[in-house]
Amino acid sequence: MRRPSLILFYNPFFDQWPAIENLDCAEECRFTTDRAMLADADAVVFHLPSCDNIWAAPKYAGQAWVAWSMESTASCRDLADPDFMRAFDLTMTYRRDSDIWTPYFSARRARRLLGAVSAKTEAAPAVLFQSTPQDGDGRRAYLTELMRHLGVDSYGKVLRNRILAEPDLGYQTKRETIARYKFCLSFENTIEPDYVTEKFFDPLTVGTVPVYRGAPNIRDFAPGDDCFIDVRDFANPAELAAYLDHLDHDEAAYRRYFKWRERGVSERFQRLFAATERSSFCRLCDRVRQLADPRRKRGAPVRPLAWRRWIRLDESGRHAPIRAG
Repeated sequence: MRRPSLILFYNPFFDQWPAIENLDCAEECRFTTDRAMLADADAVVFHLPSCDNIWAAPKYAGQAWVAWSMESTASCRDLADPDFMRAFDLTMTYRRDSDIWTPYFSARRARRLLGAVSAKTEAAPAVLFQSTPQDGDGRRAYLTELMRHLGVDSYGKVLRNRILAEPDLGYQTKRETIARYKFCLSFENTIEPDYVTEKFFDPLTVGTVPVYRGAPNIRDFAPGDDCFIDVRDFANPAELAAYLDHLDHDEAAYRRYFKWRERGVSERFQRLFAATERSSFCRLCDRVRQLADPRRKRGAPVRPLAWRRWIRLDESGRHAPIRAG
């Protein structure tokens, strides 16, 4: 009988290790965070956005290295560096062309999309949760202008004009707050294909209409027709604000954005997310099992990214040589 493949997480997901207990592929793969087992690992997963001193990592013969990131390439520039990415055998990101696609939504959550729509009890029509200062796409300027023309309650660190009345329990409180508004300003911190985060999906699951600015292929991720408002359809913030104000005062027009719920999520949406019924780590297990050679010889390791020790990131985020003095 073939032994289980060993998959090692080289570093935490930011400040915590991923949840690897109770996975439904435990018979096929063992997951560990113990670097003492590095030489025996069939695959090593690097969380790129938080992996310090990656240049020192040794790679053993027959090992598969996995580049894992949920961040956009604007936030994790290494993803766009072919010299860096050449060291990895598998990618595990939000991009649909990844070896293990890891989106911000999964098939197991699809049923939540059709839950009851809460009463819209807030005076302002729109809500904003924005705390990341990243603004490479002019997001803050657009929001600032939009808020000049439309009532928006902003709870995040960016453009804050309201604080939570109840204790902040994190994700739960955010969802409950969004549910009280007709619209949620869902502006991604980066505009890239496939980079569709919880900013789009959270409002949909609580019965609020997302006003979306982000991935140019966002319609590929929509669970139904007319389920969101695309900022690109409007010439400027003032035009968008006028449309949202119209919907705020025309209940029949607003309710058209909920018709898709009566039909259920589209077949196209179900096909897109069908693979995510199985957890991303178990899908990683499947790929590692395909690549692993049970007869591989250990031998001395190499350091594919040793060159990273001699470079730094310049102000533009590109690699540059370290200069003495």
